[in-house]
Amino acid sequence: MNPRLDLLQPYPFEKLRVLNAGVTPPAQWPAISLGIGEPKHPTPQFIRDALAAHLDGLAVYPSTAGALALRQACAQWTHRRYGIAVDAQSQVLPVNGSREALFAIAQTVVDASRDAPTVVCPNPFYQIYEGAALLAGAQPYFAAVDAQRNFAVDWAAVPDAVWQRTQLLYVCSPGNPTGAVMPLSEWKLLFELSDRHGFVIASDECYSEIWFGDRPPLGGLEAAWQLGRTDFRNLLLFTSLSKRSNVPGLRSGFVAGDAALIAAFTRYRTYHGSAMNPAVQAASAVAWNDEAHVEHNRALYREKFAAVLPILQPTMRVQLPDAGFYLWAAIPVDDANFARGLLEKYNVTVLPGSYLAREQDGANPGSGRIRMALVAPKDECVEAARRIAAYCAELNPSQ
Repeated sequence: MNPRLDLLQPYPFEKLRVLNAGVTPPAQWPAISLGIGEPKHPTPQFIRDALAAHLDGLAVYPSTAGALALRQACAQWTHRRYGIAVDAQSQVLPVNGSREALFAIAQTVVDASRDAPTVVCPNPFYQIYEGAALLAGAQPYFAAVDAQRNFAVDWAAVPDAVWQRTQLLYVCSPGNPTGAVMPLSEWKLLFELSDRHGFVIASDECYSEIWFGDRPPLGGLEAAWQLGRTDFRNLLLFTSLSKRSNVPGLRSGFVAGDAALIAAFTRYRTYHGSAMNPAVQAASAVAWNDEAHVEHNRALYREKFAAVLPILQPTMRVQLPDAGFYLWAAIPVDDANFARGLLEKYNVTVLPGSYLAREQDGANPGSGRIRMALVAPKDECVEAARRIAAYCAELNPSQ
């Protein structure tokens, strides 16, 4: 058995299952889950129709590189969305969702034979980053976010000795769980560090199409383009249809950027056997080519946040994120105890913030927070907010 498997920590939802074992919620409260970031809006019918219309593709082996029509749809989307140009032949690779690709890229780029290979990621973070680093033979280094700076990661605080060992950097913008978006100045710093030390930047942007301001979030390739880095050297974008188009079960996304990295990643994936189902490819192409359903989806999330925040803000410290569908709320008690108590008393599931982070310098940056995924229908989110507010009021009667 691969001994590195023993380095993996339980996944957050497994920890949540253990935490809630033995809890019997009161029968008068119907269950509402804000724990898992699984989109619940209906899948658009035109995507379902495209999937069904191309089931004859099940009779052929798909290529790892994917159909040209899909790669062109992905390249055209990046042009419409970010105003950049990527070559569909050499700079785009369809993948089976961003999760597996984010894991696989570490297996592609990490050289475990080098001295103390390191993978840097934010803290709190998406746990795939840590697992990918460990199974590739690297050591994760966690860069904490700063709640006083809109949860920006303090990249400048990472010691130079760590950057010297770094082979891969995971960034997540909009962030999970914070919803924070990286500005151009942060990208510029990371590009300079990458040039100096030679590491690859994997930009996880699966929440990029759910946003609340006047302008969409800045993307990694977009930032590089604005800074004149039109070859996207040492930079890859990872994105997905799951949140954008409400198709988490489709397992469809793409990677784009540095052509040399795409070539190496394609070679790895050819052996890994990660080709996308042809019917999924056809459905994905029509999804990437349509924006109307994305605008409708974004409007639904905006309505939910607008309805929920006024209910929660009198009883807890929580604010509208830059983007994404999570609320990252501060609570006055231990986050795990809060989550278990909320389920026990009001049958609402949330995720303890400490489950999404690792201890640094004697403190866990997720402690004292919970993550709430506003993925359920609006009426359920509003009802959950009312119960959470009632629970907070009971914990802190002076408010």
